[in-house]
Amino acid sequence: MLDKKIRVGITQGDINGISYEVIIKTLLDPRINELCVPVVYGSPKVAAYHRKVLNISNFSMNHIKSAAEANPKRANVINCVSDDIRVDLGKPTREAGEAALASLKHAIADLQDNLIDVLVTAPINKSTIHSDEFPFPGHTEYIEASFGEKGDSLMLLVGELLRIGVVTGHIPLSEVAASIDEKKVYSRIRIMHKTMVQDFRIRSPKIAVLGLNPHTGEEGLLGKEEGEFIIPAIKKAREEDNILVFGPYPADGFFGAADYKNFDAVLAMYHDQGLAPFKAIYFEEGVNFTAGLPVVRTSPAHGTAYHLAGKGEASPESFRQALYLALDIHRNRELYREISSDPLQTNHQTKE
Repeated sequence: MLDKKIRVGITQGDINGISYEVIIKTLLDPRINELCVPVVYGSPKVAAYHRKVLNISNFSMNHIKSAAEANPKRANVINCVSDDIRVDLGKPTREAGEAALASLKHAIADLQDNLIDVLVTAPINKSTIHSDEFPFPGHTEYIEASFGEKGDSLMLLVGELLRIGVVTGHIPLSEVAASIDEKKVYSRIRIMHKTMVQDFRIRSPKIAVLGLNPHTGEEGLLGKEEGEFIIPAIKKAREEDNILVFGPYPADGFFGAADYKNFDAVLAMYHDQGLAPFKAIYFEEGVNFTAGLPVVRTSPAHGTAYHLAGKGEASPESFRQALYLALDIHRNRELYREISSDPLQTNHQTKE
């Protein structure tokens, strides 16, 4: 099982941004085909358009109708949109949002049917994709709704020396404090611990938890959330689950002193508290991973970058690392399942 070539579904993201550029630049490397079977959910016509604009002549994708037909030695593409689709480089359009959703829906369906093993999503524009069919603030919430229940997942940003998750994700800053309670913080700590063990093969991970308020509230003077919600959640995770979790730490000093290097993972309270320092350190190669779900989904940690579209200047490193991480996590989960299986039960079934 561990030696089987992994089938990687890749969504096209926003066709007017840099998605196809980073996808093509990544798949240009012949070593990718030695590691996995790439299946792009998008449009051969749009891929050819971007290839021409970028002046890339030594690359093509195998056009297939189903992931089951994927050529294991080639990069493959499944058409998910009309041939009349229009590309407007650098512009957010409703048509591009609809194309991004069509790609995502097809890939999710194939992931549910086990036609692909992991999913790597290219960047979308959250405004243009938003509709009655997609009433979500982002990829994470949509994928969570497809494979779990609200609150089951954790947005985890992954770099070489920093893995940071957030208790609250894509919500307005004005709603953050009201959205945090002991149950939610405790749940995120447990998800983070499980993903470190299962997905990153860290036997006894050390987790740091950041405070919500400046100076972690100064004992209630600058905010009471630490004492009411965060500290009790940390204590519960330590005592009931034996998790090595510490904090809360004031975010400014924690990152200023590079204390994150002393931990396997960090739990921030809200989006920018975690993503701002992460992107300052790992903007070029950072990866977004949706932890806590039964499926593996990763994404580059950058957006559509309309200002770079069609210029050939976009770095594929974050997308490449997203693909590599998806492969690593898939293998780690397979190994974890093998190690965690009941050997007595396995032997009994074999004898029967």
